[in-house]
Amino acid sequence: MLQIDIVSVQPQMFRGFLEESIVARAVKKGAVRLNIVDLREFGEGRWRKVDDKPYGGGPGMLMKCGPWFAAVEKCGVRSAECGVDADAAHQASRTTRQPRVVMTDPKGRKFSQKDAEELAGEEHIVFMCGHYEGFDARIETLATDRFSVGDFVMTGGELAAAAMVDSIVRLLPGVLGGGAAATASESFGRTGLLEAPQYTHPPEFRGMKVPEVLLSGDHAKIESWKRAAATELTAKRRPDLLKKP
Repeated sequence: MLQIDIVSVQPQMFRGFLEESIVARAVKKGAVRLNIVDLREFGEGRWRKVDDKPYGGGPGMLMKCGPWFAAVEKCGVRSAECGVDADAAHQASRTTRQPRVVMTDPKGRKFSQKDAEELAGEEHIVFMCGHYEGFDARIETLATDRFSVGDFVMTGGELAAAAMVDSIVRLLPGVLGGGAAATASESFGRTGLLEAPQYTHPPEFRGMKVPEVLLSGDHAKIESWKRAAATELTAKRRPDLLKKP
């Protein structure tokens, strides 16, 4: 079973995500165990402070080291083994079976389907949801991975973490109906192409017809059409994917 801990200053944002989604079904099936950690439980002083003004000036507030180290260590991460270099921390997690620690960060590497597939094979993942103006840079030493979900900035990392968790959990065995076939030919998968267009009943709607080959029952022709359609769609919408080695 995959263990996922999500550390956030706004844990209530995950309520619907955990109660209504495919992730909720995965929890019920026993494919994943989810633990939402309230960062303020590790806050400092009477007011459970988790942020402070940045040294050197600047707008907004930065998240403080103390609460984050305490929270992530509570999730089972031995922070003494982490270093300032995320690649080294990543390697340490692979050799010592440390949890993978994912920091949501607009400056991080863009999250991909390949990353989702890799993380789905882990035993334990800890997500760190940023907020305010971001993290004190020393908090980054806890992370094995820093991911962005796109070239834009949000007010917090909760939505980014939820999106990544969903993409990972749906890949776990038994979560989706249809078994491994359900994810075998998806966009950004093994072929590197976008998924071919799909159709269902009726065969004609407002003058728009389902391609005849899909109604033929000839599986070889159908697969050939899907490959050609996927290539054509990728060239039209995401030509950058065709340029990848």
